[in-house]
Amino acid sequence: MEVIVQEGESLESALRRFKRKVQQADIIKEIKKHSFYMKPGERRRAKEALSRKRLRKKMRREQS
Repeated sequence: MEVIVQEGESLESALRRFKRKVQQADIIKEIKKHSFYMKPGERRRAKEALSRKRLRKKMRREQS
């Protein structure tokens, strides 16, 4: 990511623009995803657990 500081622009606003660009590009999400190795079985179990969690949340919303 690159942000060019405009003339007369404060460093804080340039930093905010940089943070926004990084967040929109999902760079931090990718870094966290690749920061450690997960075995394929662990990855599958985590994905299934997330799926079950979403399903429980959906069922709770429908009951209300």
